[in-house]
Amino acid sequence: MAGCPAAAVLLLLTPGPAVLYIVARSVEQGRIAGLASVCGITTGTLVHVLAAALGLSALAFAVVKFAGAGYLIYIGVRRILARTKTPAAQIELQRCSLGRLYRDGFVVNLLNPKTALFFLAFLPQFVDPSRGAVAFQIAFLGLMFTLMGLTSDSLYALVAGTAGRWVKRNGHYLRWERYVTGGMFIGLGVTAAIAGNGRK
Repeated sequence: MAGCPAAAVLLLLTPGPAVLYIVARSVEQGRIAGLASVCGITTGTLVHVLAAALGLSALAFAVVKFAGAGYLIYIGVRRILARTKTPAAQIELQRCSLGRLYRDGFVVNLLNPKTALFFLAFLPQFVDPSRGAVAFQIAFLGLMFTLMGLTSDSLYALVAGTAGRWVKRNGHYLRWERYVTGGMFIGLGVTAAIAGNGRK
């Protein structure tokens, strides 16, 4: 298990759908909204931990791969098509309730192929059957990963929420925001659809 924390840190520092969602919401609505999104993301991770401990990760990955890709592409297309006739200087980005932010965060990470692939193909490499119950080891490592993810995601939310104050005053960003954000979500969705195709 010695190399697991270091490997998990490298994975967490690689931006994926969950981080993009957190950053986008934090920029749009501030740090509290970002932290609400983090709570949803973390809850989604816990579902993956449970599935891994019960030996259901392979099934979870098969379901998540295309469902998650479709959901990300849907979010991206919806964002691009959200036209507004309001002048850029007067744009007020759509605000969501904390409950909605939590729910969307949960769904984004529940359908996150990167997270599912981690528990299916990566985490089991650090399990040693000679050390005891495999399910317990997976649960322990999964909870460690979840705690690390909660910490790193919260930092993303705080930094992006602070940066959002400047971004909201930038008329050029507001004019192109829906294309940038929507395009990133669609790109992640396409990437998610082909994730794991080369896995042995």
